[in-house]
Amino acid sequence: MPTDPTPRAPCQETATVFRLSPHRRLLAHATLTVLCLPFLLPLLWMVSTSLKPDAEIFASDGRATPMLHLLPRSIDWRNYPDALRTVPFAVYLRNTLFLCAVNVVGAVLSSAVIAYGFARLRFRGRDALFLLLISTMALPGQVTMIPLFALFRALGWYGTFLPLIVPPFCGVPFYVFLLCQFFRTIPEELAEAARMDGASEWGIFWRIMLPLARPALAACALFQFLGTWNDFFGPLLYLNDPQRYTLAYGLQQFMSSYGGKWAELMAGATLFTIPIIVLFFFAQKTFIQGIATTGSKG
Repeated sequence: MPTDPTPRAPCQETATVFRLSPHRRLLAHATLTVLCLPFLLPLLWMVSTSLKPDAEIFASDGRATPMLHLLPRSIDWRNYPDALRTVPFAVYLRNTLFLCAVNVVGAVLSSAVIAYGFARLRFRGRDALFLLLISTMALPGQVTMIPLFALFRALGWYGTFLPLIVPPFCGVPFYVFLLCQFFRTIPEELAEAARMDGASEWGIFWRIMLPLARPALAACALFQFLGTWNDFFGPLLYLNDPQRYTLAYGLQQFMSSYGGKWAELMAGATLFTIPIIVLFFFAQKTFIQGIATTGSKG
C-alpha cells in the first residue's frame, strides 16, 4: 500500500484530530460567548453607571428595594470630565506609567540574566539555588510585608518610589522560572558555534538568546505591566505624598473622600480599566505564544 512519505509533527496530528467543522466551531463560539456574559456584567454595570446622572443610578420602581437599571435612560458624559477635575488623574497616570516602565525593564532584564545563568551555566549548587529561588514563590506577600517595610524604612526609602522600583531589579522568581524553561529549549549548538567564533558569554546572551526569547520576554513584560498597574498595597505602604499616588491608590482615596459620587467613581474606574483591556487585545497573541512555547522542545 502506498504510504505518505512526509511525516507529520505531533502538533499537526493533534490539530487534525481536534479540527472542528464550521457548524461546530460556530456552536463552540456561541457557547463560550454565553458563558462569558456573567463575567462581563460587572464591567457593563461599571460603564453604564459612569454614563448615568446621579438621580438615575438607583431608580426606584415603587417597591421598597431600589431596582438597578443596566442601560442608562439618558447618557451624561459630564461624569468623565468631572471625575478628571475631582482627582489629579494626569498626575496619577504619570506616576503609574513611570512605575510600569521602570519595573518592566528592571524585572524582565534582571530575570533574563538570572534565568540564563541557571539554564546555561554550570556551577556547584546550581540546582539547589534554583530550587531555593523557586520555593520563594510559595511565600505569601503578607509574610514578607513587615520585614520589607522595616528594611526600606531603615534605608530611608519610605515616602519615595524606591521600594516600588528596586525589588524588580533583583529578579522575579516566576519570570526566572519561565525564562529558564525557555532558554533550555534553545539548541546548545547555537551557543557552541558562537563560542567557536570568539563570542563571549554575555555576547551569546545578548545577541542570540534574548532575540530568540522575545515571546517569553513579552509575556513577562505583560505580566509585570499588569501587576504594577493594578498594584495597590505597594503605594499604600510606601507612599505618603499625594503627588506620588498611582491610579489604583488614587481611586481608593477618591472613594474614601467622595464615596457618594458613584457616577464619577465609575467614570474613574472605567478610565483605569480601558488601558488594560486595550493592551490585552493587542498583546494577547504575543502573550499566548510566549506561554505556549515555554518548555516545549523545538
